[in-house]
Amino acid sequence: MKFRSFESYHFILSLFVAAWFVAAGALAAAAQEPTNSAQATGSSETTSSAARYQQLVDRSVEYLRQRGQADDGSFSSAVGIGPTGVVVSGLLSTGVAPHDPLVVKSLNYLLSNVQPDGGIYRVDSSHKNYDTCIAMVALAQANQDGKYQTIIDRAERFVKGLQWDEGEGKDPSDLFYGGAGYGSHSRPDLSNTAYLIDALHTLGNPENDEAIQKALSFVSRCQNLESPANNSEFAAKINDGGFYYTVADGGESKAGNEPNGGLRSYGSMTYAGLKSMIYAGVGAEDPRVEAAVTFLRKHYSLDDNPGVGQQGLFYYYQTMAKALDAFGEAKFADASGTEHDWRAELLDKLGELQQPDGSWVNPNTRWMEGDPNLVSGYALLALSHCKP
Repeated sequence: MKFRSFESYHFILSLFVAAWFVAAGALAAAAQEPTNSAQATGSSETTSSAARYQQLVDRSVEYLRQRGQADDGSFSSAVGIGPTGVVVSGLLSTGVAPHDPLVVKSLNYLLSNVQPDGGIYRVDSSHKNYDTCIAMVALAQANQDGKYQTIIDRAERFVKGLQWDEGEGKDPSDLFYGGAGYGSHSRPDLSNTAYLIDALHTLGNPENDEAIQKALSFVSRCQNLESPANNSEFAAKINDGGFYYTVADGGESKAGNEPNGGLRSYGSMTYAGLKSMIYAGVGAEDPRVEAAVTFLRKHYSLDDNPGVGQQGLFYYYQTMAKALDAFGEAKFADASGTEHDWRAELLDKLGELQQPDGSWVNPNTRWMEGDPNLVSGYALLALSHCKP
């Protein structure tokens, strides 16, 4: 290559030098690419999860708005006001505003069922505790300006009055003591007692609230665990740390009995028991909590409700999410030591199970889970603890 002058040579040389610096810069940038790419991927995954979460919520809200809600604002009112309360709590928990017409209509329906005794239930209801506890939580979530406070306070007194205690002729040694049933003077059970504790906790009652501590006595006796807090005949028969439906009136487990008469533990009740103990101030080092967590690590699952299969699956999901949120571990290790990002896994599972119309429904219809309104409410409650 010939140059006509020194100046031409100098100009060409400067071009080569500039090109070299550009190439060197590109190589340096490439060296940084793995870190930057990883950061971008992580950010993209978070964005993707957030978008997925919002998509599931939006599709469910659209279903409930267009197809689920009746003209009077209720959801599945043939079985009482419970499903309406569950749906309202699910909507409010996932970001739907209290002033949204969908929520306002349902709140008005709940308010139309406030009774003179302070309870919130339909006059023909045999589920007065269950209905009132669920309605109380929904109203408390919407109570931003205090407009529902008087109704909530009266409802709180009502459900405390239904609790099995000295007023019902029970002393602390009785297996009924502290528990709550459906509300028609029925035997207490762990599900209704957990709803009571949950409602009182949502209203801001402290851990040492008298009603919560009485309820803890009943909760502790529904655990398969020998402990100073459990004097029932069932305590040592299985002793696996899990929980069952009720210790009262001869005892019952929805998972069945062992040949020795032991009441089998199952997933949803164990999460309900764990959550209730946490809300009652029982610490992580307490043998009751340790035993419950050990059982749940052994039976960690999103494919079924351990012990009862597909029965009550969505009730299980929302109880699991709330309990693990209260327990405070972002990743929950199973018995093998495998850590589960339970929020991400549950988000994926709910995405997999959502129906084309935006609802959720359980093919196993036991405990009303064939009702897409109730089940969609459960799913939204579970989702509210899974937001990326």
